Amino acid sequence: MTISTVAKFDAYQTLGFAAISGVFAAVGTPFLHQTRICVIINNTDGDMIFSTDGETPQIFVPSYTIRVYDLTTNKQTNSPQWVLPANTQFYVMQSTAPSKGAVYIESVYGQGE
Repeated sequence: MTISTVAKFDAYQTLGFAAISGVFAAVGTPFLHQTRICVIINNTDGDMIFSTDGETPQIFVPSYTIRVYDLTTNKQTNSPQWVLPANTQFYVMQSTAPSKGAVYIESVYGQGE
């Protein structure tokens, strides 16, 4: 495995409030790289539930809230690296109906020099 020394941002993914309902909908497209830091932004006025398999409710994000998952925090030198795999797709559904805004997913990955 190549040791990555440069942090890069993948293109963010988004879905507007009008496309969010009581069933899971894909948020953009899958990430192209292994994700080390993932940011979930709920910029709607409704509470949201996120999933990476489109079936299992995994992450609850209240309205106007940001969640940051830094999978490499406190990593030991010789321990395996935690990442979300390449091609991870996020899905969202409403817990309470939004009437404005959008949700966003941001990803930071490592790239060797």
